[in-house]
Amino acid sequence: MKKVATVAIATLLFAGCANAAMEKMVGGAPMYPSKTIVENASQSKDHTTLVAAVKAAGLVDTLSGKGPFTVFAPTNAAFAALPAGTVDTLLKPENKGQLTKVLTYHVVPGKLDAKTLVADIKKGNGKAMLKTVEGMPLTVTQSGDAVMVADASGTMARVTIADVEQSNGVVHVIDKVLLPK
Repeated sequence: MKKVATVAIATLLFAGCANAAMEKMVGGAPMYPSKTIVENASQSKDHTTLVAAVKAAGLVDTLSGKGPFTVFAPTNAAFAALPAGTVDTLLKPENKGQLTKVLTYHVVPGKLDAKTLVADIKKGNGKAMLKTVEGMPLTVTQSGDAVMVADASGTMARVTIADVEQSNGVVHVIDKVLLPK
């Protein structure tokens, strides 16, 4: 009986560690693979600007939907690096269309984890082109071990946290805001 109890406890501990390994920390909060993109992003202190923008653009239902989606999620610092007043201007109700364009430019249909992105980069002789929900492409390359994402004007964002699993896709945290032309 004692041996069975020890095995049961060890199994529970291993299962707990395996579960914890699947949850990544983003912005000081665990990201749960069982939750949607919006549910998880709402918990990250590094993504409050992104969440406010998603709400202002009316994209909460979309990004809470079935998906799957691949989201390149800029941090608050990435939004703060934009020219002064850009975020405030985009968040105004009269600029909802432009805000929606910017946000959907960070979303790619399907679930593309880092392994898939790197394989696509290799297949594409050093770059992969991703068609966004907005319609314009993103260019993905690799610089050493880092995956880089470039927008239409050549701004390069680095994936700082890859493969944050969601129930409706995957999120890759990036350090710049990407802008469509």
